Amino acid sequence: MASNGSPVGRGDTTTLRRIFGVDKPLIGVVHLMPIPGSPRYDGSGVEALYERGLADARAYLDNGCHGVIVENHGDVPFAKPDDIGPETSAVMAVVSDRIRRELQRPMGINVLANAAIPALAIATASQASFVRVNQWANAYVANEGFMEGEAARAMRYRALLRANGVSIFADAHVKHGAHAIVADRPVEELVRDLVFFDADVVIATGQRTGHAADPAYIRMIREAGGLPTLVGSGVTRDNVNDILAVSDGVIVASSLKHDGVWWNAVDAERVRAFAASVR
Repeated sequence: MASNGSPVGRGDTTTLRRIFGVDKPLIGVVHLMPIPGSPRYDGSGVEALYERGLADARAYLDNGCHGVIVENHGDVPFAKPDDIGPETSAVMAVVSDRIRRELQRPMGINVLANAAIPALAIATASQASFVRVNQWANAYVANEGFMEGEAARAMRYRALLRANGVSIFADAHVKHGAHAIVADRPVEELVRDLVFFDADVVIATGQRTGHAADPAYIRMIREAGGLPTLVGSGVTRDNVNDILAVSDGVIVASSLKHDGVWWNAVDAERVRAFAASVR
């Protein structure tokens, strides 16, 4: 777990080893069921949500993954950061704390869409090691509308919480969006902006959930940033070794669910086979 009092070193290339204890971690995503207040929540209470989140985390961590990210992926359509209610943070903090207490393994938080400040609050409450932020610097047009980088507000909020030990995992040229606003600058320069704004880890993705990024594209992002680089979409048992050859680890979910469908529960057998296939 993170020590929330010790500052994260700028440009630290050992972040993944420090958090996960390995050089190329396999990180599973716990896609939470719809949270109260979101359109798909059915009113059945939160206990089933907590139990499903814990079961998915257990399936990842007991079968070869090195850590998990807890994410409110059931809350589609996602709201902009300032429209996300306190109920989301409350529920995510409870389920994340349960996961940490039982499994005692590295954990991160991602609050969709692009809600870095709620993610930092949840990470502090649940003693998570990192947060994922899809748009850390610059701006783009997403499914939710215009999205601005959260770095300035989020870093000040992290300092306010004395939570400098919570690392920032930032997406580069993130999926599910159009980047025409910044298209006059090369992707390499956008990646360097993440470094300049004190991200600790860079995440490369394809165009959408489940879409694999091209190895040359991953290599370009990794070389531009000089920071540990994870791949955050489209990772499967068939391509994981090729991806790990050009990256520093993977974030995986859809291909490890029953029938390969993101909203299904995690399939422990798929996780075990995936981990066993990694060279």
